[in-house]
Amino acid sequence: MTGRIVLTGAASGIGRAAAELFAAAGHACLLLDRDGARLSEVIKSLPGGAERHLGLALDLTDPASFAEVAQVAGPVSAIINNAGMSDPSGVPLAEQSPDQGARLFALNLEAPLRLVEALSERLEPGARIVNVASGAGLRAIPFRGAYSPTKAALIAQSRALAKARPDLCVTVLCPGFVRTELVEALIAEGRIDPTSATAKIPMARMASPTEMARGLTFLASPEAAPLSGSFVALDGASWVFGGSIRFDSQGAPELAVWAEGTTYLVQNEPELAAYLPEDGAYEAQIRCLDAGACYAGLHAAAADFVKAGSRPASLTLVLPPAPGDLRGAGDHAAAKMAVATLACEFGATGLRINALQVAPHISAQEVAGVLHWMAGVEAQFLTGQVLDLGSLGQ
Repeated sequence: MTGRIVLTGAASGIGRAAAELFAAAGHACLLLDRDGARLSEVIKSLPGGAERHLGLALDLTDPASFAEVAQVAGPVSAIINNAGMSDPSGVPLAEQSPDQGARLFALNLEAPLRLVEALSERLEPGARIVNVASGAGLRAIPFRGAYSPTKAALIAQSRALAKARPDLCVTVLCPGFVRTELVEALIAEGRIDPTSATAKIPMARMASPTEMARGLTFLASPEAAPLSGSFVALDGASWVFGGSIRFDSQGAPELAVWAEGTTYLVQNEPELAAYLPEDGAYEAQIRCLDAGACYAGLHAAAADFVKAGSRPASLTLVLPPAPGDLRGAGDHAAAKMAVATLACEFGATGLRINALQVAPHISAQEVAGVLHWMAGVEAQFLTGQVLDLGSLGQ
């Protein structure tokens, strides 16, 4: 990755945190935001400052803005479409005029595609496109106008783009409840009750902007290639939770990534283990399950995981491709739902559980590249997810 990282919505929140991580890793950035003053402050704070990083203050709902971006971008390694907006009006969707949702569609759905189209000639081979949607694109949030529809549309559009452009890696990050500066201000004003908010999150806490930014830096990395066409719900298991109980206990706190590191414990898969280090305090257990016995294998692994007593820690299951036979299909689906169920039950304990469903053409090295992030301390707000590796190649 030698080209620029183009990042929208970079002046605050997740965007600013991502700019800081990309810059700290040595990448040159082109940062876009409508707030020019705050954008200038961000650029000054980054390593290399304005000599290394560029900023453009513009309105991404204006189609004319994209030509300006293309003029200054240079070679591009990744586009992070982070800018977005909600509808705080509270007006029911059926009572809104078409114009009321038009701005949301322009920014949340049209702008990401227009930016990719404008920079198409600038994209390096294998460039990463990471679109930031929302948990609202996976489940409806009423009285937010077209917010949920536009985010659902972005997820679908991203998968379609991945199919149309196999030369790119196109993924989606769906954040959960993130404690941004805006959310902090709303809490201070009494407009958000943090206790009520976290009661809906199995991990019983909100995420930090930096946790979301780590997800973006991974999805923009070469290791994310097998995930093209997929979304990652980085939400503390909110998406998979059915809402039947409240999580009133305090969640395990976010760990300092730099202080922890991860030890990966891979059972009975020496080829996979060879690609994963054992050099950190955070424990990541990895089990590969057999076709036709996925649920039984998962249940046994989860029982051992809980008995081990190491907290916080992660358990990641590697599933075979979905089978075509009747009993195998049921077993496979049961295992996937068990991942979600256990994630909700582990909740605030600091234990995480996820799974990878791996296509036959994906190598052990490619699996390890995803596991390194997914099972490790950098993805500590990721739980209850089953990610497909290589699904577009099938």
